[in-house]
Amino acid sequence: MVELLYADLTEKIRQAAFEVHQYFGSGFLEKVYENGLKYKLELLGLQVEQQFSIPVYFIDNVKVGDYFADLFVEKKIIIELKTVSSLDKIHYAQLKNYLKATKIKLGLLINFGAPKLQFKRIIL
Repeated sequence: MVELLYADLTEKIRQAAFEVHQYFGSGFLEKVYENGLKYKLELLGLQVEQQFSIPVYFIDNVKVGDYFADLFVEKKIIIELKTVSSLDKIHYAQLKNYLKATKIKLGLLINFGAPKLQFKRIIL
């Protein structure tokens, strides 16, 4: 059996996201879900940074900008939140590029906009 990267931490985040979605349903702005999920994760004792600036580097380790992660949990997992009717390829590509640029190994793409919560793991 293959062990998932940060499996326990990912499960805590997944469960918290389901609770936030269950409480609010769909239809709010992304910021409402972002704030709610941050609060819920902090209640679980996790370190959560909101709109955390992560430098992005190019060739020769030249800084070319900053990415602002919706949530950055335990300095291990980038969480990218969406409030769209369904996730599209561009959302996956966006998070994958963030992981590549920041060298973070795991990202979670969470969509609160659909009637049923969408939760996807993206691994670099």
